[in-house]
Amino acid sequence: MRGKRLVVIPARLNSTRLREKPLVSLLGKPLIRWVVEGCLRTGERVVLATDSERVYQAVKDLPVEVCYTPADLPSGSDRVAAVVEKEEAELVVNYQGDEPFVYAEDLQRLFLALEEWPVATLAVKDPQAYKDPNSVKVVLRKDHTALYFSRAPIPYMKESSELYPLKHVGIYAFRRDTLLEFTRTEKGLLERVESLEQLRLLEAGYPIKVVLTQNYYHGVDTEEDLRLVERELSARAFTNV
Repeated sequence: MRGKRLVVIPARLNSTRLREKPLVSLLGKPLIRWVVEGCLRTGERVVLATDSERVYQAVKDLPVEVCYTPADLPSGSDRVAAVVEKEEAELVVNYQGDEPFVYAEDLQRLFLALEEWPVATLAVKDPQAYKDPNSVKVVLRKDHTALYFSRAPIPYMKESSELYPLKHVGIYAFRRDTLLEFTRTEKGLLERVESLEQLRLLEAGYPIKVVLTQNYYHGVDTEEDLRLVERELSARAFTNV
């Protein structure tokens, strides 16, 4: 089973909002190292896809495989696809290089979802994210496949809901063929106007299974995110003492 499954962590050195994001210090440790260590603890095979020797140097003492990918690839998904093209893995998780929180049980649930669906992702109920355009929201069909993703506050909360609002966690699981087809498909209108690549999948007709979790996730895109994540990690370290 492990041989057909793969976790790929895309990490591009240059980022638009946070300079050299993979190497930014998070409680004295590079952000990318938090992600790699967390993924390795799940017991899955892990590959780091990066364009930078400096990113590799931050994790070179860890038992992670490294694949160098071109710096001009347009997205993390394209980096993951570049790795998968050289592999025989049938199921792959694109674990964002700016997401320091990793839970083995959620990875297992994503891989399990791929037995029925071509793509799967995560979401968590989070009222605080509802009006934040940097937090992507998702609404679901009855079968918990994605109906739509948006930076806008969706659905309109005319009454309270036990399910909504749902914050999308940008960690994706793909069947191999779906990932390769996706990265070769042209961007659609909705992806361009919302700047959300998962909308390319919906526009092309791919169902996306949304796995709900109660675990805490928060990616690092800004200095504010960095401070928030540091507080959360510090609180967890104190709790585990």
